[in-house]
Amino acid sequence: MEKTQMLNVRVSPIVKQQAEDVLKQLGIPMATAIDMYLRQITLTGGIPFPLSLPKAPTALNADTMTDEQLHTALQAGIKEVQNGDTVCGE
Repeated sequence: MEKTQMLNVRVSPIVKQQAEDVLKQLGIPMATAIDMYLRQITLTGGIPFPLSLPKAPTALNADTMTDEQLHTALQAGIKEVQNGDTVCGE
């Protein structure tokens, strides 16, 4: 099959370079890797790797905590702030 379509994408220069480094070690040109990716999408009917949102750590995940556990965790956090046991996020 002849390749006749041009695909222009914007990506981070760092990510592009890192991908090129890996592909070079594999002996695969970038165009071939992208073609492989697109073919996998058509073959699988979706993105060829799992996509999911990261889950909060269990200890801090309110969705998995009882009301009592959540209340205890919030009180501990308030106590840390009152005692000055915090770290600046900047």
